[in-house]
Amino acid sequence: MKLHRLLVCVLLLLVASAASAEVLIVADEIPAMRTLARELKAEENVDSQIISFAHPNKKGEMPDTAGASGTNLPPDLSSYQAVIVYIHGDLAENAENAFIDYATNGGKLVLLHHSISTGKRKNPHWFPFLGVELPEGDLEHGGYKWIENSNVTWSIVNLAPKNFITTNKVVYPEKIPYTSTTTATPHDGLPGFTFHGDEVYLNHLLKGPHTLLLGFKYTDATTGVTYMQDRAGWIKSAGKGWVIYLMPGHHVWDFEDAAYSRIVLNAIIYKP
Repeated sequence: MKLHRLLVCVLLLLVASAASAEVLIVADEIPAMRTLARELKAEENVDSQIISFAHPNKKGEMPDTAGASGTNLPPDLSSYQAVIVYIHGDLAENAENAFIDYATNGGKLVLLHHSISTGKRKNPHWFPFLGVELPEGDLEHGGYKWIENSNVTWSIVNLAPKNFITTNKVVYPEKIPYTSTTTATPHDGLPGFTFHGDEVYLNHLLKGPHTLLLGFKYTDATTGVTYMQDRAGWIKSAGKGWVIYLMPGHHVWDFEDAAYSRIVLNAIIYKP
């Protein structure tokens, strides 16, 4: 009887904790999101709940743990002030629909890094909803490519000097020489920061209106070609709500960087 009461108390505490969370984080790589959750609490006193998002094994079977294919998503996401998605693997259809419904009904959906990736091409609604395409074909002809290795050094620049997300409490340590295709840039460069040994996504194609927040500059160590693309961060309306995408975030230490972590926090607390 005592054990039964203890289990009931634990369950009630878990339910209460989930109910009090202001932000929901759905992820299949947890350490980076734990770092983000700690910073969110420490810097903005915002509570968050992390849901582990699992994937099928090689036989197509789901693990017994919670999080299988998004089945442990709350049935109603509308109570959260923001939902953060950090999913590297496949995006289950029920989760895809839940995220889209949340945003279009007035929620704020914050997508990080590989929440836009080749594995989501097979999702019927995800990319059309986001206004994004990852073109097929060779990189030299505009095809999408991801590059990840110890030689990847890329710089992120601020394209929106008057936007809350890119400016509130953000201290940029560098000025990055940058040529934008959409924004006039000063001769001494744009405020930015640099990540080393990271992952970069080339040739995201945006369809429809997006407000650009961040650009990136990357020089391929093999070919010597430099890419400057206004695609490292953006915000767009989605029905009654909003979608914010931020491309960096491959490693835990990306979220420990003072400038980038502040930008992510700003996206979460931003009130359009």
